[in-house]
Amino acid sequence: MHIQSKLPNVGTTIFTVMSQLAIQHKAVNLGQGFPDFMMSETLTELVAKAMRDGFNQYAHVNGLPLLRERLAEKVAKLYQTNIHPDTQITVTPGGTYAIYTALTTVLQPGDEVIVFEPAYDSYIPNIEVNGGVAVRIALQYPAYSIPWDEVRAKVTSKTRIIMINSPHNPSGSVLSEQDIVALKSIVANTNIVILSDEVYEHLIYDGIRHESILRHKDLLERSFVCFSFGKTYHCTGWKLGYCIAAPSLMAEFRKVHQYNCFSCDTPKQVALAEYITNKEAYLLLGATLQQKRDYFRNLMTNTAFKLIPSHGSYFECYSYKGLSNLADKDLAIYLTKHHGIATVPVSAFYKDGTDNQVLRFCFAKQKNTLDKAVEGLIGFKG
Repeated sequence: MHIQSKLPNVGTTIFTVMSQLAIQHKAVNLGQGFPDFMMSETLTELVAKAMRDGFNQYAHVNGLPLLRERLAEKVAKLYQTNIHPDTQITVTPGGTYAIYTALTTVLQPGDEVIVFEPAYDSYIPNIEVNGGVAVRIALQYPAYSIPWDEVRAKVTSKTRIIMINSPHNPSGSVLSEQDIVALKSIVANTNIVILSDEVYEHLIYDGIRHESILRHKDLLERSFVCFSFGKTYHCTGWKLGYCIAAPSLMAEFRKVHQYNCFSCDTPKQVALAEYITNKEAYLLLGATLQQKRDYFRNLMTNTAFKLIPSHGSYFECYSYKGLSNLADKDLAIYLTKHHGIATVPVSAFYKDGTDNQVLRFCFAKQKNTLDKAVEGLIGFKG
């Protein structure tokens, strides 16, 4: 049997490669973005209780009604925007699924999607498997800011979607109010859809406000906004998220969703509907993770790597320019094998492999994990 591949140039992701190397060489894994500390015992007990109480059959196709109601209440308090839980929120098996489904909902063959690189690795394959064309724009290094003049120049009659991600993976940069103003001016009086990846909405630091699309009603009318429970509650393995959109867009999203998923994990939704009433669990999350970021930053001052500041997400990037002439992928492999620490090369987030000699580190770890990881870097001099 032979089939024509829809993704002929896609192989094993760098995250899998680095994680396997970390296991093989017993290295500390700061590559993949997941916490190594326990999630809330209260939340895990609520899941167990939901199962004991019999919530083990299919939930509503659009998500448990009570969970959607409480998400709408949360949005109203955080972003002063009223969202209807019945027509604007769909619970999904993860944020990445929500992004894929939004792209599948909108794209027709030949449609163009503006994507900013470095980009989360699923974006471009998701576009291409749906027959779309990724129009890649490089964020301005080293601040990883959006060059809006270039965006204006690359908008054409075929532009169907602009994808944004804030807080940004892999760089940790965040959109500002000025960025939102620029975005509004570009999409005004067009048929362009915005796909906003906001899975790190609560992982934002230094007193910066999260400029969610949900704050801006004129943008929300043309947007799919995607979120992750896994990132908020340290349970990435649960693969639960949700998407918010205008009613007309969400109606089309659900046409695709109902045949691809039908229903998400019921007992976890029951538990989350209860746990989400604990506002401190997400309101204090930024401060907690900023402490980890700052602790990691302090450790890294003992190394020769140069900080590229992160203001959000699980990640911080470091430059090794002037320290080694190795390509970033080669250095990442070398550090895993010989210095006991696994990272991710930022060139993996560019389709053409753009290499600015930068590595991404995940700091969402216990202190002893970070201590051990950086110990391996202190002796590295290039």
